[in-house]
Amino acid sequence: SHRCGASSVLVPNVLDFEKEPRSIDDFNANFRHDIGIAEDDILFVQPTRIVPRKGIEHAISLISALKNPKCKLVITHESGDEGNEYQSALAEMAEHQDVDLRFVAERIGDERDDSDGRKTYDLADAYAHADFITYPSIYEGFGNALIEAFYFRKPVLVNRYSIFVTDIEPKGFQVTTMNGYLTKDVVDQVKKVISDPVYRQEIVDNNYE
Repeated sequence: SHRCGASSVLVPNVLDFEKEPRSIDDFNANFRHDIGIAEDDILFVQPTRIVPRKGIEHAISLISALKNPKCKLVITHESGDEGNEYQSALAEMAEHQDVDLRFVAERIGDERDDSDGRKTYDLADAYAHADFITYPSIYEGFGNALIEAFYFRKPVLVNRYSIFVTDIEPKGFQVTTMNGYLTKDVVDQVKKVISDPVYRQEIVDNNYE
């Protein structure tokens, strides 16, 4: 607008916050069972592709530091076109740190489907069952998964990437943040969120609003 005199239109995120998100229903009720997660497990979901800039090693370190065998980490997307070396490295890291890590991209698609007798879920189903969202990205263009976590009323860990710091953090969201590395304080904050349902509900409601 400043350079050319052209007017611009602000396009909001495609999530409709006036409409409540989907919760657990008849279709996705067996999601945990189908990915090998127990109903009483604490499900940490990393809702991203498996690429190095997502910083997924921090999510593994978090689960390890929590020292709770009920905490399980699920990654919803595939590696994409950047190769599988990073995924292999994450699998090795998880094994060394005794972290239960699941890659479930083959069970999650763009749309729900059960036409072949084997259900394919969508990302909303994964969010519905998640107890906590990990988003330790090193950098992002914006961060749609962060807005999705707010929409589905899920607590979230965020690595303070630059766009988050400048455009999102000042708005007053309540998230657990890290500055490039995991600290005891970060781990303690996550423990509080997953062990205190009243506190958890307060922060996710605040973020949704």
